[in-house]
Amino acid sequence: MAGHSKFKNIQYRKGAQDAKRSKQFSKLSKEITVAAKMGDPDPEHNPRLRLAVQNARALSMPRDNIERAIKKSQAGDMANYDELRYEGFGPGGIGVIVETLTDNKNRTASEVRSAFTKLGGNLGETGSVAFSFDQVGSFTYPADKGSEEEMMDVAIEAGAEECESDEEAHIFTCSPSDFAAVKDALEAKLGEPNEAKIIWKPNNLIEVEGQPAKTLMKLMDLLEDNDDVQTVYANFEMSDETMAEIAASAE
Repeated sequence: MAGHSKFKNIQYRKGAQDAKRSKQFSKLSKEITVAAKMGDPDPEHNPRLRLAVQNARALSMPRDNIERAIKKSQAGDMANYDELRYEGFGPGGIGVIVETLTDNKNRTASEVRSAFTKLGGNLGETGSVAFSFDQVGSFTYPADKGSEEEMMDVAIEAGAEECESDEEAHIFTCSPSDFAAVKDALEAKLGEPNEAKIIWKPNNLIEVEGQPAKTLMKLMDLLEDNDDVQTVYANFEMSDETMAEIAASAE
């Protein structure tokens, strides 16, 4: 599978259906609120908040929602949120990393562990999976920004390590330490990306098919549906045929 198709498996994301958009907005709102509380409520003076707002705008989150999320950070009774990472193994030994923002560590740990157990996986210790991944800065642009060759030239000029392209998108990656510089350079050339964030990219991908693939996707869905879970990563890929079978079985 091409580079971006792999990324869709690595960082499993739901589609843009209306029924799922509100859940996505909820997660974006939480990130905006936490970012604003941790720093300046003005995006111009808070890099994390500026990035969160930019990602929200890229997904067409209404301005009112963004402003409410920022105002919420200034409320005196706002809960304190902790950023926690869980690591585990799904069906077929697939490594899974779960990033959360939670105001109740015990609740989140219990729910994440339950999801793994329910669907044939198990929660591991911190570091049990992360060593199989690299943290990288990732910037996603639509495919109509240019050809694969043109985007490779842009990547080199911007200081990115690589650019993977397919018919849907161009994804630039860089070292986390170069994130801000590469982001500014890419925006100068291509405008704001559809998404910009630090992600966990696996060193190797394991192909899954059949029932293990179906169970794995159920696990990813269950984790993503959790209000405390922000992002889920896994080191798997699957054929177009397997993805079609899973889509058909969900209808």
